[in-house]
Amino acid sequence: MSQKKNQSQWDDKPQIKKFLSRMKTPHEVQGFLDSIPYNTDDLTRSALGVMESKKAHCFDGALFAAAALEFHGYPPLLMDLRSNGNDDDHVLAVFKTHGHFGAVAKSNFVGLRFREPIYRTLRELALSYFNSYINLEKERTLLEYSALINLTRCQEPDWRCASPTISVYDPLADRLDRAKHYRLFSKKIERLLQLADDRLLRGETVGLNKAGAFTSSA
Repeated sequence: MSQKKNQSQWDDKPQIKKFLSRMKTPHEVQGFLDSIPYNTDDLTRSALGVMESKKAHCFDGALFAAAALEFHGYPPLLMDLRSNGNDDDHVLAVFKTHGHFGAVAKSNFVGLRFREPIYRTLRELALSYFNSYINLEKERTLLEYSALINLTRCQEPDWRCASPTISVYDPLADRLDRAKHYRLFSKKIERLLQLADDRLLRGETVGLNKAGAFTSSA
């Protein structure tokens, strides 16, 4: 897909097109996500919804990042990181540079955000999130990663331009759930995992929005 065609999605929204044109690199896309608050609403907004509401959680943050990357010629690719059930899943917008994978992501935890494009495989990329993927009980919870989901031909729901008042969660979440997932390690290894220490938890939760944190009763 050409860059011109990627940008044509926004031809009737010149202000948004101008806004996206300023984010010329994945780092700048991440910078926008880092500058806005963590979304604790029930809504999963479209990319347009994130830009207009100026807040995001990991899912709608990944949709925004995918749209911004697509605008500059990258395919809009998502990857799902699946927990063991004692934490939220996490969604990344994945990009590839010189044959290596990187990611843009919004998270309530410090270490679950941007990744430089230095990873040769998706497994390597997913494993880079393992140490920071903990819950408030300090349990290490990352278990699986998905194959890439390409949103290029996904028209319903309108993940790019739907109104900020409309949730685009379904069927996108179902599509992520149905994607092929791969375990990062065996069940035997999983049983050997130790709790994170207090310093790691303190570091990961700097700036935490407690209302958006996973709880076992959620």
